[in-house]
Amino acid sequence: MFGGTSIGVPMNWFLCFKAKPKTITQYKVWPAHSRQGYFSTITNTITSVPCPAPETNVMALTFEVLGRFNRARAARLTLPHYVCQTPLFMPVGTQGTIKGLTNSQLEDIGCQIILGNTYHLALRPTSELLDEVGGLHNFMNWPRALLTDSGGFQMVSLLHLADITEKGVTFQSPVDGKPMLLTPEESIQIQNRIGADIIMALDDVVKTTITGPRITEAMYRTLRWIDRCIAAHKRPHDQNLFGIVQGGLDPILRDICVKGMVKRNLPGYAIGGLSGGEDKNSFWRVVAQCTAALPEDKPRYVMGVGYPLDIVVCSALGADMYDCVYPTRTARFGTALIPEGVLKLKHREMADDTRPIDPTCTCMVCKKYTRAYIHCLVTKDAMGSQLLSYHNLYYMMQLSRNLHSSIVEGRFPEFVRDFLRKMFPKGDVPEWVCDAMEVAGIDISSCCAPFSTCQEYDSKSISEEFNIMR
Repeated sequence: MFGGTSIGVPMNWFLCFKAKPKTITQYKVWPAHSRQGYFSTITNTITSVPCPAPETNVMALTFEVLGRFNRARAARLTLPHYVCQTPLFMPVGTQGTIKGLTNSQLEDIGCQIILGNTYHLALRPTSELLDEVGGLHNFMNWPRALLTDSGGFQMVSLLHLADITEKGVTFQSPVDGKPMLLTPEESIQIQNRIGADIIMALDDVVKTTITGPRITEAMYRTLRWIDRCIAAHKRPHDQNLFGIVQGGLDPILRDICVKGMVKRNLPGYAIGGLSGGEDKNSFWRVVAQCTAALPEDKPRYVMGVGYPLDIVVCSALGADMYDCVYPTRTARFGTALIPEGVLKLKHREMADDTRPIDPTCTCMVCKKYTRAYIHCLVTKDAMGSQLLSYHNLYYMMQLSRNLHSSIVEGRFPEFVRDFLRKMFPKGDVPEWVCDAMEVAGIDISSCCAPFSTCQEYDSKSISEEFNIMR
């Protein structure tokens, strides 16, 4: 499963910053002269495996763009186990299951890909067992596509249990406290045994609120590790290895990483290191920069994104795939996703509300049950969270379908405006959304109240400013 011994790495102290909206200086997270010196030092002292020749790369997917509107695109993604439509949302089944839902229910709501976690699957049931039974598809009896992450996210989520070196990541087992070394090679070997359609390269993950040498170190290490992952990958004929773009909030680092990943000619690319506490203004700009630089003929996956508004914005900017625990986690807290935002079923006013969660929703829960009934369940019975998980994932799948169809049918701007009017009926659309939509070429002025902040632009438009930053 894992090997090696624990290696202690002293933690550095890093400076956090808060980005200012609509200013180029928000990306000056580390003085250029210091960064240049560090770049030359680290590239001269640490070598990486030579980049594999692009013509030797084998891909087990096809990606066919079916429709576009400016940056946004709708595509058909053909994987070994399923043909998917993008944009798409992937629910997170950490250990091969979505809590509270059966596979039949997931098929009913239109789930195309489930995400599994390499770190947790390696601990239980173990990758050796999954290999013996023919992979995770057979183990969980799931006929559609699977994606496994690399275990790299645990560098952040389990930082108190992990040490990071050039060799790999040493975890302290949450089960028995024993050290477990996860190298890029071991991560790929585990994922080869699991057998998912898409597997992720091990990357060096740090929070976006961190600045300085650690961000640069992580970006270059991610590039070195991708070569080790490519060399270790033994199933390119039926598993697609995606690289992950790192670089924090620094556009120079992101640009270096994007170019390095593209040289590897991988089947697809992910934008990592976001949704970790950064402000939304910085979030969308990183997505916009990376999607503009990644290949047109490969899928683009923004990791850890699950808020419906974020997905609509990222899709407008040219992203294709998303994953997050948010829809099911918020369901366990008694919250439903609706076009207007969220509905908190635990609130007392729900106790005698005999309407469905969302009168416009066609899911099984909204057809059969009232808010009052689910309010009773979420305060007393686990079935409440199961019903809300079903509804929330149905909402996310329907959002994905609507994004796809609106782009293919040439009505994407109308879909975006309708989405924003429902979510912000008073016209108080966040400024970052307005800025992102201007770069995406979508006019949402009719969704905004007169004199709202989102209409107060400087003399230089945000799109012009963004082009300068690029």
